Amino acid sequence: MHITLPDGTGLELPPGSTTADIAAKIGAGLARAAIAGKFTRDGRSEILDLHRPLPGDGAIRILTKSDDDPDALYVLRHSTAHVMAEAVCALFPETKLVYGPPVEDGFYYDLDLPRSITPEDFERIESEMARIIREDRRFTRVEMPRADAMPKLAREGNRYKIDNAERAEGDVLSFYVTGERVGQDFEDLCRGPHVPSTGVIGAFKVRQVSGSHYRGDVNDQRLQRVYGTAFFKKTSLAAYLDQIEQAKARDHRVLGQELGLFTIDPLAGSGLILWKPKGATVRLVLEEHLRGKLREQGYDPVFTPHIGRLELYRMSGHFPYYRDAQFPPLYETDASRILNEIWIALYEADKAKSRDPLGGRVARLLDELRIADPSRHAELTGAAGKSDGHRLSPDPADAPRNLQLIRDLLQHADGFLLKPMNCPHHARLYASEPRSYKDLPVRLAEFGTVYRYEQSGELSGLTRVRGFTQDDAHLFCTEDQLPDELAKCVSLTRYVLELLGLKDYRVRIGLHDPGDPKFIDNPQGWARSEEAIRQAVAASGMSATEEVGEAAFYGPKIDFVVKDCIGRQWQLGTVQVDYNMANRFNLTYIGPDNRPHRPVVIHRAPFGSLERFTGILIEHFAGAFPLWLSPVQVAVVTVSEKSEAYARTVFDRLRAEGLRAVLDVSSEKIGPKKHRHRQEKINYILVVGESEAAKGEVNVNDRDGRTLGNRPLEAFLDACRKEVQTRGLAG
Repeated sequence: MHITLPDGTGLELPPGSTTADIAAKIGAGLARAAIAGKFTRDGRSEILDLHRPLPGDGAIRILTKSDDDPDALYVLRHSTAHVMAEAVCALFPETKLVYGPPVEDGFYYDLDLPRSITPEDFERIESEMARIIREDRRFTRVEMPRADAMPKLAREGNRYKIDNAERAEGDVLSFYVTGERVGQDFEDLCRGPHVPSTGVIGAFKVRQVSGSHYRGDVNDQRLQRVYGTAFFKKTSLAAYLDQIEQAKARDHRVLGQELGLFTIDPLAGSGLILWKPKGATVRLVLEEHLRGKLREQGYDPVFTPHIGRLELYRMSGHFPYYRDAQFPPLYETDASRILNEIWIALYEADKAKSRDPLGGRVARLLDELRIADPSRHAELTGAAGKSDGHRLSPDPADAPRNLQLIRDLLQHADGFLLKPMNCPHHARLYASEPRSYKDLPVRLAEFGTVYRYEQSGELSGLTRVRGFTQDDAHLFCTEDQLPDELAKCVSLTRYVLELLGLKDYRVRIGLHDPGDPKFIDNPQGWARSEEAIRQAVAASGMSATEEVGEAAFYGPKIDFVVKDCIGRQWQLGTVQVDYNMANRFNLTYIGPDNRPHRPVVIHRAPFGSLERFTGILIEHFAGAFPLWLSPVQVAVVTVSEKSEAYARTVFDRLRAEGLRAVLDVSSEKIGPKKHRHRQEKINYILVVGESEAAKGEVNVNDRDGRTLGNRPLEAFLDACRKEVQTRGLAG
């Protein structure tokens, strides 16, 4: 077989060769450092165990022990999750394992265990993990035909593993044994990949435990989720733990409460943000600044509702694609609920290539429909005596016709959905009037609120919520206009990030995976849009990494991954190219040839979501916002009641200049007053006493505790005016 290395070198290898064979062929040093291989064929990538045979011709990138390589850390952390699972089972034999994936900064394992795991147990778990790692046991992959594996799992009696196996694709299931004694050493149902042996794990930490529910269903078994992290080097783990400690001091959830920025009220609903006046001020300043830039660039503002018909989202593809992450639909009638469920079941049967699309779930739902709406049931089953054109067909090849038949019936009574995206509404706005090539580009912008039903265990302050507002825009342009419009979108995103001091970022190009059915089937559209994305990034002068499978389901994207002041990475702004939306919504414009053409659509959101962006800014600035963004910019405090009249004059002058100020004429002593306002992160504290009043001055103090001295009031106002206008990050 022919294998291509990252530098373009080709190797001819016998069938069954492994990544380990390739590493050894290249050099002894690489063979010692290698832990796995990232194999790519036909645009689709998969990480394979070091000793797993390669599936044929393709390209390989050998992963080594590097804490700077996300792919290498992914493999390491997956293996460490298995080690932790074995340790927990050794300490608490009644444990039932659920699943344990690697995540962005570590891993977790969901466990069904009668007793509660507490932080006091972490040391024992870590000690047992250290023992397993010292033994340097090999991770052994065992593959079994599904027909043999399912009875084995049934005998073991873990319903979670049985469910996981039933959901897995293919006729072969894989297990990993931590050791070479199959049937004796610890094993777990798992697709892989894993490092060669437990001894590769250099440093690890069990970090926390929280509650979860099986597959996010609050009506199912409550589980315990144990989190950990792992690195190849102890120094990397120490740096990460130090970063965590720094993050605690900047935690936006704590600062948000202390500074009066926002609250989350259980009565209002978890994951739903209530913006307090100070937080709303920060948000509005961000919005207003961006609105000004949008006006300069020719965007038109629009507003759309928070809800839409299900047919709108069927047409866009968001329903049922995002169904598991959406709030349940609101149905007009019980029959419309059943018809929607039939449509989803037919859709999923088609995706799964079922040979019996009307069996099982569809048959049960048709029985429900017989009671809820006998006439509709009769139409679909042929009992109404109508032609076969109104009857569901059992032939899998008739799936498109069956789906359309249900959609036609839902025109009479459907359902509504809290919108998961703004783009379908913007598409209908574009379609609401005739368009000529002379009208393009059409740029529609909205600060639109969307909703996702995130699992309760995944919610976190402002950064993981159930309702959030995107600085969303959709640009409808000709193909000739695409390069220029993309360049402007990329430039705008860079402007927003750099305006706020977020200058350390990398660019990630998300491409589609041709073999993954979640992506819309439009090879020509994908090829054109991915090339446009690559060209836009190249023209900007930015370097970028490409990640297959990270595109939106309808188009490729440019993501800006920002590193904050303590080294954490956040995905913020995004720009996406879409050749599919215009087809789905039949969007057109009349070209110079007097014929209809499809516009290309750009989706872009420099902030991403205002909630997440604000949460990250709170942590980046540790709540100490630059002057132009601070909810309260200046505090005027009196030394005694004798200077109160002058203090009110200063306060009024500040407000007249548009500065956000507070007046403190309380009888409290000046020291505690200044301390309190510093704790509130107010940029400047102006102390006024009889001396300042007599001279028309203010005694300027900053929030870091420095006294900047007396200045004429007008000089202070001039300095503030300049700092606000230049969007200075100091102060």
